[in-house]
Amino acid sequence: DSRGVRLTAAGLAALPAARAALAQADQVREAVRQGAAGLRGRLVIGFIGSAVGSLLPRIISPFREAMPLVELVLEEMSSVDIVRAIAGRTVDVGLVRLPVIEASRVEITVIERDELVVALPPQLEAMGKGGRLPLGALAETPFIIHTPVSVLNATIRLACQRAGFTPRVAQEAVQVQTILGLVQAGLGAALVPGRTSRFAPDGVRMVPLEEPIPIDMGIACLPDAGPLVRNFIASSLACCDM
Repeated sequence: DSRGVRLTAAGLAALPAARAALAQADQVREAVRQGAAGLRGRLVIGFIGSAVGSLLPRIISPFREAMPLVELVLEEMSSVDIVRAIAGRTVDVGLVRLPVIEASRVEITVIERDELVVALPPQLEAMGKGGRLPLGALAETPFIIHTPVSVLNATIRLACQRAGFTPRVAQEAVQVQTILGLVQAGLGAALVPGRTSRFAPDGVRMVPLEEPIPIDMGIACLPDAGPLVRNFIASSLACCDM
């Protein structure tokens, strides 16, 4: 009419729903924008047990703080299983122990440098008094070793072979903490990642090897990984100064 446009009774009744619909549409547009930028979504992260000690907390906390709208799902598994899960797109990104002996199109970037050290039980503590220890000195010593599903199992066996002996395996275990506990119990010596030294129980002496054996940690994803995965990798590498 001459005084402008006014809502009818039906329009007044529909007004709250209309405003809510417009607000919802704005929220949907914003969610789409955030998803396209890798700021929102669901991220499935595979990790190996030895990443729990220092690496995982060091990269997860800053990412959660920077990306509060991202839902993180963490799954522990072996390095080989992580690579397979990424290739099968059931895991988005993973922390793996290098080298990964698995043919795959997954790309891996080094995120943390490390090397094997010898964990000696109390009764063999004197072997490490000289500083660095030649691996061959353990030829007659019982070994506590990682299970065959672990990349470290193959790495350790190959290193021992190059040192001229086959390890006398007394016990196998999955977790580094379990291995160190068995060493403490006197069941044998072990080769473990150097970064786990701070978790060594009482009586276990951690000694570096005379010839270092690198066992770096890598962060893995598919070459066509989306922005959310790329944001996580960039954040993780920044936290580790790699």
